[in-house]
Amino acid sequence: MAEKSKLPLGSLLIQKGVISEDQLRIALIEQKRNGEPLGKLFISLGFVTEATIREALSENLGQQSTDLSNMVVDGTALKMISKEMAQRYKVFPVVFNKDQSTLMLAMSDTSNIVALDQISAMVGKFATISPMLASESDISKAIDQYYGFELSIDGILHEIETGEINYQSLKTVSDEYSQPLVRLIDAILADAVQQNASDIHFEPEEFFLRIRYRIDGILRQIRSLHKTYWPAMAVRLKVMSNMNIAETRAPQDGRISIRFSGRQIDFRSSAQPTAHGENVVLRILDRAKGIVPLDKLGLDDDALTILKLMLARPEGIILVTGPTGSGKTTTLYSILNHINNDTINIMTLEDPVEYPMNMIRQTSVNESVKMGFANGIRSMMRQDPDVILVGEIRDSETAEMAFSAAMTGHQVYSTLHTNSAIGAIPRLQDIGILPDILAGNIIGIVAQRLIRRLCPHCKQGEAANEIERQLLGLTPDQPETVIYRAVGCEHCDHQGYKGRMSIMELLKMNAEMDDLIARRVTAREIRKVALANGFRPLVEDGVRRVIDGSSSLDEISRVIDLTDRLL
Repeated sequence: MAEKSKLPLGSLLIQKGVISEDQLRIALIEQKRNGEPLGKLFISLGFVTEATIREALSENLGQQSTDLSNMVVDGTALKMISKEMAQRYKVFPVVFNKDQSTLMLAMSDTSNIVALDQISAMVGKFATISPMLASESDISKAIDQYYGFELSIDGILHEIETGEINYQSLKTVSDEYSQPLVRLIDAILADAVQQNASDIHFEPEEFFLRIRYRIDGILRQIRSLHKTYWPAMAVRLKVMSNMNIAETRAPQDGRISIRFSGRQIDFRSSAQPTAHGENVVLRILDRAKGIVPLDKLGLDDDALTILKLMLARPEGIILVTGPTGSGKTTTLYSILNHINNDTINIMTLEDPVEYPMNMIRQTSVNESVKMGFANGIRSMMRQDPDVILVGEIRDSETAEMAFSAAMTGHQVYSTLHTNSAIGAIPRLQDIGILPDILAGNIIGIVAQRLIRRLCPHCKQGEAANEIERQLLGLTPDQPETVIYRAVGCEHCDHQGYKGRMSIMELLKMNAEMDDLIARRVTAREIRKVALANGFRPLVEDGVRRVIDGSSSLDEISRVIDLTDRLL
C-alpha cells in the first residue's frame, strides 16, 4: 500500500488496467497545452468515469471516498456550513455524527489546507472535520440540489401545511427534491438510521398516521401526523421500493437502497392493506453493522472455543434457533464471514438476501418461479458447494433436503424457530425427520436472544435482595452481589439502555447425545446428559450478563422465563 500511495495518478490507473500508455500520453500532451489537472482531463477525454478517478485518488491518498448521488442528506450537517463557503471551497457537509462530534465533509481536494482551516475555525467548537473525497461535479450538483430547502422533519411539515402538494410529480424523477413530501420521507429515513433503529413502522389509524421506530428491540412512537399526509407518503415509499403504486388491496414487498453517512443502507419494505389504509414497515439493513466478527458476538472464551470446534467439523448441519428478531441472521453471517475464503464455495438460499457478501453466491427464494427452499437446495447441490446456508427450515421437504446435503459431505447452516437449543430436536422430529437421520448429522445447535445493554452513563448499582439472589442462582453463603438497574439520561434518550448484545446457549453434539436421539428419548433426558457434559443454558448466560453489570435483571426476565427459579 505504501508503494501505491507514491504513484502518480496516471501510473496508478495504468497499473489498475483502467487506461493504456497511449491514453496517458494523450492526456499529458493536453495538460501541457491547457494546464488542467490530469484527473479532469481523463474524464473530459472520455477515458474514465468520475467514480473511477475518485476511487483511484482515494486509494492514492489513503483516504475514504464517497458517492454523493442517491444520498440522503443530514439537515444538521447542512446548517453547519453556509452555501457560499461550500461553493467557494468545493465542499459539501455529508453528515454530523453527534456521538463522536465529527462532521464528515466531502471535498474535491482533501489536501486543501486553506479550506480545512477555514471550516475548522467555523465549526471547531462543535465538531472535528473528517474529510472524504468526492468529485467536483458531484459536489456542485449536491450544493445546487440540497441548499435552500428545509430538511428538518418539523420544518418540512410546516412547509406542507402552508403549501400545496403536487401528487403527480412524486411519480417522476426530475426535480423531485423540491417536493416537501420527498424530503419528509428522506428526513424520516435519515433520522431512523441516526437513532440506530432496526425497523420503521408507518401505521395509519382512523384519524392520524403513527410513525414508530424499533430501537434496541423495543417499539418507540416517534411522530403522529394527520391522516391526509399518508396517501402521498405511501406513494413516495412505493415509488422508492419499486412497488406498484396503483395496487392498494394486495400485500407488496420491495427494497430501497440509499447512501447515508458515506455508506450504503438498504431497506426491506413491506406494504400490507389494513382497515385504515396501507401499513408500511421498513426493515433497515445496514451492511456496516450487519456483519459482526465472531469474537465480537459476546461469547465468553469457553463458548467461543465450542463454536469454533463446531465450525471445524467438515460435514453436518449447524442450526441457529430463536424467535423473530433474535439476531439469528447476524450470527449466521458472522459465521460465514469467519470461514469465507477463496478455497471454499459458499452458497446461500435466503428469503430475501439481506447483506451482500464478497465471494459468496447468494440466491433469493422466489416462489413465483418455483424457487422455494427445497427446490433451491436441489439446484445448489449441482453447483459444487462446500458450504450451504438455508435461510430457514420451515417444512419437512426443506428439512429433508438440508439433511440430505449434510449427509453427502456438505456443511449446512440454517435457522429454526424454537425456544431452546434442545427444543430443536423434537421440533425436527415433529417436522418429519427420523431420529436415525438426526443422530450423527447435527454438528451443534445455537439458541440465542438479544438483550438491551445498560447505559454506562446512568446505570445504578445496588446490592441484590433475597428474591433477586434467588433468581440469579446465588446461594446464601456466597458474598453480597451488586447488580445494576436502568435509570435514564440524555445519552440513552432517557431509556436506561443503549445498544444490544446477544446471549447464547451452545449444544455441541457428541456420540452419547446421538445415541440418545436415535433411541427417541425425551428432551428432559437429553438436557440432563447435556448438562453433565458442560452445556450451559441460556438463562445462565443471561445471569452472567447481570452479574458483570452489562444488563439488568428486568431486561433478562423480559426475554427469558426465570419463574422456575423461584420454586
